[in-house]
Amino acid sequence: MLKRVFDVTIALIALFLLLPIYILVAYKVRKNFGAPALFRQSRSGLDGKTFEIIKFRTMSDDKDSEGNLLPDEARLTDFGKQLRASSLDELPQLWNVLKGEMSIVGPRPQLMEYLPLYNTEQFRRHLVQPGVTGYAQINGRNSISWEKRFKLDIWYVDNRSMWLDVQILLKTVRLVITMHGICAEGEATMSRFTGNRQQSYKVINARVKRSLLSCRCLNRHFSERDTNI
Repeated sequence: MLKRVFDVTIALIALFLLLPIYILVAYKVRKNFGAPALFRQSRSGLDGKTFEIIKFRTMSDDKDSEGNLLPDEARLTDFGKQLRASSLDELPQLWNVLKGEMSIVGPRPQLMEYLPLYNTEQFRRHLVQPGVTGYAQINGRNSISWEKRFKLDIWYVDNRSMWLDVQILLKTVRLVITMHGICAEGEATMSRFTGNRQQSYKVINARVKRSLLSCRCLNRHFSERDTNI
């Protein structure tokens, strides 16, 4: 209950203070990319349930000769990079907070397609509401690996408190001003999460090898019996 009051209070204050910036960014986005200025996408929230996150657009809709969207790095303009660096593209998520779909502080909501890729420990990040900012965002943001990001998310889930939320929020403001940790070195956008497939493949391969070894042992056993007979 206290956290919800904190979320609504901070969201309302931020919307009031940042309204002129909100209007200016919306105008700039429409001027650079056309309408609509907002970008909506399905993300996984509390308990893995779907909700629509709202952000300002940072990419163009440029397509190749076959009508397919160009890669992210080709569609991310200098203006879009500036929006991401300043985190101004995240401003509309304050509406998600007021609607009760997000919290001010919590693990960042990820794509729905990532849900089947989480292991049991990683899925625990969905025990709390996703946040506009989070513990992982003040400890590397998009410049750290997915594995470390999820570990930081789980740490927050296990140690969350109002005082911790205040600390994270204050540090977030400082990092936004310095525009630190926007993305990993050599990448225009955050790398995609590919899950634990590699680990799964190793397990499957190990099982296949054991099965093949068992078959070979059985074949050798029966061959020896046939020879003895």
